[in-house]
Amino acid sequence: MTTDSPIAFIGGGNMARSLVGGLVARGIAAASIRVAEPVEALRESLARDFGVGVFADGAGAVDGAGTWVLAVKPQVMRTVCESLAGQAQAARPLVVSIAAGIGAAQLERWLGGGIAVVRCMPNTPALLGAGVTGLFANGNVDAAGRASAQGLLASAGDTVWIDDEALMDAVTAVSGSGPAYVFLLAEAMQAAAIAEGLPADAARTLVLQTILGAARMLTEGDADAAELRRRVTSPNGTTQAAIEAFEAGRFRELVARAIRAATDRGRALSAAND
Repeated sequence: MTTDSPIAFIGGGNMARSLVGGLVARGIAAASIRVAEPVEALRESLARDFGVGVFADGAGAVDGAGTWVLAVKPQVMRTVCESLAGQAQAARPLVVSIAAGIGAAQLERWLGGGIAVVRCMPNTPALLGAGVTGLFANGNVDAAGRASAQGLLASAGDTVWIDDEALMDAVTAVSGSGPAYVFLLAEAMQAAAIAEGLPADAARTLVLQTILGAARMLTEGDADAAELRRRVTSPNGTTQAAIEAFEAGRFRELVARAIRAATDRGRALSAAND
């Protein structure tokens, strides 16, 4: 990714920090990155660790910036956008939002209309450069804008374009919230291992390395999840006994209900902040 004008981040929390770090690591000049963050300690940390320009408010950060990255909580997004609407109308930047549940049309309206908006949903493994981000572009985003947004989010991991914005709530439910599902599984497996008599440190190592190894098999091989499951499930063996217990507990239905609940919550967030 290259940039001819500054990139301004509105919000300097963990996700913004991961993107800033990824951009700097990929050769984007720190002097071309600005971050608006009201918390002084976070500003000082960003300036110290990455050498980027920091501001206490958004107005200074976006002045002259061609790309704005909105990285504030959904509950304050409208207030932030409306405070910057005048500058947005004058500058016509590419606006990239990583807020859950806030639609591109809402963002465009709050910024005064006619603004190129890319709505993104990254997830927390982006902090390690191992995330995945779903992206949706409104009709004002041209090919260069799509390439710029993709380059920005690629610093955090893989990217997937979504053509129908209505599906972004499902993206949030699957990948945005998804790491927590894996953490919950790890938590439950460790507790069960300890209950079976394994020492806590051994249980942790066994569970974490099992999850890591399974993830690598999924991502580095050609077989899909169903095929990999079949390969490890010997007839009448220990794995089959465990799988049958999962299925008896309606594991698939439970996962489907969980993802539906997260999807519905994303839609509710959008309505609540409209």
